[in-house]
Amino acid sequence: MDRLTDTAISGMTGGEALPRRNGELVFEEPWEGRVFGLAVAMTQSGIYDWAEFHRRLVEETMVDESGVEPNAYYRRWVRALESLVVDRGLITSTEIEARAAAYAAGKLGGH
Repeated sequence: MDRLTDTAISGMTGGEALPRRNGELVFEEPWEGRVFGLAVAMTQSGIYDWAEFHRRLVEETMVDESGVEPNAYYRRWVRALESLVVDRGLITSTEIEARAAAYAAGKLGGH
């Protein structure tokens, strides 16, 4: 992770701050670490800047403050990332839904 992105991520506060235990990032499920890594990697690749992703994450956090949904925190990351890549024209919502369905059906790797 580059220094600017690392500082921006570690400085997140409030509902969008990353879950930590003893200062270490916490991922309860493998997919949570993957979505985190994907969001950071896309920033580092110049696909978007961290501030743009962070704004979307804050918006998702404001929409879903309930915290009742299991894995709600990283689901917000997924929604923020999906909205960003769709708006950028990198993939369509239909393609995301088709890939998610294929994954759920065991037709894509990762199970």
